[in-house]
Amino acid sequence: MTKKLPIGTFVNMATVVIGSLIGMALQQSFPEEIKEIVFQAIGLCVLLIGVLMSQKVPEGYLLVLIFSMLLGGIIGQGLHLDQFFQNTGDAIKVLFSIEGDNFTEGLVTTFLIFCIGSMTIVGAIEEGVSGNRELLLAKSLLDGITSIALASTYGIGVLFSIVPMLIFQGGITVLASYSKSFFTEKMIGMLSATGGLLILGLGVNILQLGEIKVENLLPALLVGAIGAWAMQKYKPSL
Repeated sequence: MTKKLPIGTFVNMATVVIGSLIGMALQQSFPEEIKEIVFQAIGLCVLLIGVLMSQKVPEGYLLVLIFSMLLGGIIGQGLHLDQFFQNTGDAIKVLFSIEGDNFTEGLVTTFLIFCIGSMTIVGAIEEGVSGNRELLLAKSLLDGITSIALASTYGIGVLFSIVPMLIFQGGITVLASYSKSFFTEKMIGMLSATGGLLILGLGVNILQLGEIKVENLLPALLVGAIGAWAMQKYKPSL
């Protein structure tokens, strides 16, 4: 039973809470120009992560990746996921009487940074399949440090990102523990590459180079997973 619990995600949530509290305590100490340069540094790092991740697309799966992004975007736009995230964040803000304009942006941005990466996908699957939590524990340390910088800019929204983290990252671990044969090497590569493109879009938004509705592209992860599964199952017979 313990193997099926997302222990790595629980540790990850704890480090984000600690880092967020430190960041919020330092928030008033940072001059505006320091916050701005930290914001830009985060944006550049997010772009780099996205580029590195997107190169993990398995050989012969590029068209599947393109199709996943297109169909996933159409599904997300049809469901208006960006508005769903906005409304959910605003509802939490009202429920807890939170002040500040950056709460929802901080919550969504932090969730995307922390949960749509290869360390999340691979680490959560590894824990679910074999019980190995090393990658998630390393990720927890990095997320804790990063949350200090994010919380100093976005505030308490960073702390609340642990809720979608539990649902998404913890959910992958639990799902992997019950569906071990589904998460093959090519499947993981496909998910990482798709996540890399989403991270790239997030980096563009952080640096204000454009406005990409990353939330509406999230279904591409599911479409990509199904596409990779179909390729492995039916390609030999084509």
